[in-house]
Amino acid sequence: MRKRSRNVSLAILGAAAFGLAGCKSEETDASAFPDEASCVAAADQGSLFFTAEDCQTAFAQAQQDHLETAPRYESLEVCEAEHGAGNCGGDPAAQESGGGGSIFMPLMMGYLLGSALSGSNRGVMSQPLSRTANGGFATPSGDTRLATNSGTGKVQPAAFNKGPTTMGQPPMTRAQVAQRGGFGQTAASRGGGTRSVGG
Repeated sequence: MRKRSRNVSLAILGAAAFGLAGCKSEETDASAFPDEASCVAAADQGSLFFTAEDCQTAFAQAQQDHLETAPRYESLEVCEAEHGAGNCGGDPAAQESGGGGSIFMPLMMGYLLGSALSGSNRGVMSQPLSRTANGGFATPSGDTRLATNSGTGKVQPAAFNKGPTTMGQPPMTRAQVAQRGGFGQTAASRGGGTRSVGG
């Protein structure tokens, strides 16, 4: 019963939140998972829009997108203020290039899959998810937020637009984060407001 209520929460509130941005016909099926294994387990039941192979391909793509587009911060303290204690780590790309531990980014805490339909062609879109300071989850840009990283619902296809590349860019300072009002606020103002799923 508890598992069902979590899924219903995402589905019902997801439709309500995203319904403001467009017609229901423009929405796409979406499912969130904390890891690849849970996605594969759901796919093996055969009732959703993706296969176990889709789970694996989408997870690999989400990992790559997370590395390229996740927000980056000048210190662990600033990162954890935006994403919660224990939810940040060093930037692997900066460490490989000799940047040491001077850049921090949120850890990937799951991924969002979406059904991409074009005529008779089917496909699966993905987005990495990281924690937010209030315990929810968000895509790298911060403009799509979920109450949980496990559930199904309807979202606008724009939720799967790849965010701007942050890899190799200067990390955000405390002052820059404060100036924009926190994680995701700049992206939200560009896109017409942060959309929240769940509560």
